[in-house]
Amino acid sequence: MTEALREKLQQLPDKPGCYLFRGPNGRIIYVGKAVSLRKRVQSYFRASTMHQAPPKLRSLVNSVVDLEILVVRNEEEALLTEGSLIKQHRPRYNILLRDDKRFLSIRADPRDPVPRFTTSRLVRADGARYFGPFPSGYVVRLALEFTERRYGIRRCPPLLPDAQTHAHCINDIVRFCAAPCIGRISAPDYHARFDEACAFLAGERVPVLQEVEEQMRAASSRHDFEKAAQWRDTLLALREVVRRRGRVVATPELHAAAARRGLEELRDLLGLAALPRVIEAFDISNILGSLAVASMVCAVDGQPDRRRYRRFRIRTVTGADDPAMIAEVVGRRYQRVLAKAIGPSGTLAAPPGLAQPAATVATAQPEPDAVTPVTLPDLVLVDGGITQVRAARRALDALQLAHLPLAGLAKEQEAIVRDDGTEPLILPRNSPALQVLQRLRDEAHRFAIDHHRRLRNRRIRESALDEIPGIGPQRKQVLLQTFGSVYRLARAPLDEIAAVAGIGPELAAAILRAVGGAEPAGSQ
Repeated sequence: MTEALREKLQQLPDKPGCYLFRGPNGRIIYVGKAVSLRKRVQSYFRASTMHQAPPKLRSLVNSVVDLEILVVRNEEEALLTEGSLIKQHRPRYNILLRDDKRFLSIRADPRDPVPRFTTSRLVRADGARYFGPFPSGYVVRLALEFTERRYGIRRCPPLLPDAQTHAHCINDIVRFCAAPCIGRISAPDYHARFDEACAFLAGERVPVLQEVEEQMRAASSRHDFEKAAQWRDTLLALREVVRRRGRVVATPELHAAAARRGLEELRDLLGLAALPRVIEAFDISNILGSLAVASMVCAVDGQPDRRRYRRFRIRTVTGADDPAMIAEVVGRRYQRVLAKAIGPSGTLAAPPGLAQPAATVATAQPEPDAVTPVTLPDLVLVDGGITQVRAARRALDALQLAHLPLAGLAKEQEAIVRDDGTEPLILPRNSPALQVLQRLRDEAHRFAIDHHRRLRNRRIRESALDEIPGIGPQRKQVLLQTFGSVYRLARAPLDEIAAVAGIGPELAAAILRAVGGAEPAGSQ
C-alpha cells in the first residue's frame, strides 16, 4: 500500500457514497457503494481480509493503487450512482465478482383496472410507483405478505380477474383477499384499499406499525415466543420498507386538476395574493464543496416547463456551504431576470402577448408561447430548511425583491419553511400542495445531480491521464484541446494520438490503455 493510499484511507468520511478503486495503469478496476465509506473501504485493507477473503477479492485488494470517493445523500442514491458508474466504466473486478442480480423493489401501478403489488429488479420510468430497492428479498416477501393480508389486495396475475380466475384461486380464504373478481367488493372500495396499502408502504400510516408491535408484545406475554418472533420479523421488515418509502418513476407531471388543487392550497397556506402559477425551484449538488453546481427548474400551472430550466456552476463559494451557494445562484438568477426585464424607462417590461401596463406586471405570467420569459415567478422554492431560506431571502433583499414569495422544503419531515417567523407547515403526505412542491423539488434535485455527475465523470476520466508517466499538465492540456474530451481520446486511432506534439507511439499506446480505448495491435 502506498503512503498516499494510506492517507486517503484515514481521511474517509463516515457518510454514504460510492468508491472507485484504480489499478496500476490508472484504470478504474472496481466500483462499490457503502452506507459508511470509512467503514466499508477500510475493511478491504485489514489483515483479516487478506487471510480470509476469497482469491478474487484478495486479487482486487492487491491491485489497488489509488481510490476516489463520491459522497451522496443516502443509500438509495449510492445504489443508483454505483449502477451508473459500473455501466459507464465496466470495471474488471465488478464483472469478475458480480452475481448477475439486482435488488428487489415493490411495484404498484394504480392505473391498472384491479391493481396489485408485484416485485421487480428493474425500476423503469413507466409512471408506476416503486418502493425500494431492498437488498434483502426476505424483507420484501414479509412486507408484501403483511400488506396484502391486511388490506385484502389480490395476488393473482390476470390483468382483469373474473369468476373463472376465482374458480382456481383460494386466496380469499387463505390470504384474506377482498375478491374483487366476483364482486365481493366494489371497484371504488378496492381502489381505496389499494391506496391505503400504498400510503402504508410510503410511511403515512405509522399507527399500523404500532399495532404490529403490540401484537408482538401480546404474543410474548402469552409465552408464545414462536409467534412473537414472527411478529418481530414482520415489524423489522415493515420498518425497513417504510424507511425507504416509495417513489414514482416518471416525469414529474401532475394531472391538471390535481395541480390546480395543489396551487390553490399553496396560495391559501402561504397567504399569497394570487395563484402561484409560476414556481422556480433551486437545488445544490456537490461533493464536500468540490464540483459544486446548482439547478433551477420551473413549473407553470403545476407542470414542468423545461425551456426555463437553468444550470449554474458555483463561482464565489469554496467549501461545503450550501446556504452561501443558494444565495449566489438566487442572486445571479434574478439579477439576470431584472436586467432583461427592465426596459429603457426603468420599469419592468411586459412580456410578449400581455397588454397590462409595465408597472403592473412585476409578477405577471407570460403567454404559453413566450419562449424567453423575463418576468419574476409567483413563488421561489429552495431545497432545504430555514438556513437556506434566509440565505435566499438575503439575496432577494439585495436586489430589492423583498416582496417575492419564498419558501423552503426541508427533507426530514417534508416541512414547508418560511422566513416570516411562522412555524414550519407539516402537511399530510397526500396533500396536493405538498405533492406540487415535492415533485418540483425532486426535479430540481434530479437536474442538479445530472449536471454534477457529468462534471464528475468528466473529471474521473480526465484524472486517468494524471496516472500515466510522462503526461504532465501541459501534455494533458494539449491532448484535451486536440481531441475535446477523454471520451473522444479513447476512441481515437493510435496514429492520431501519436501524431500529437510530444506524444509518440509508445506514449500513445499507454494513453489508450489508461483511458480504456481499443488496445493497439500487438500490444501486451
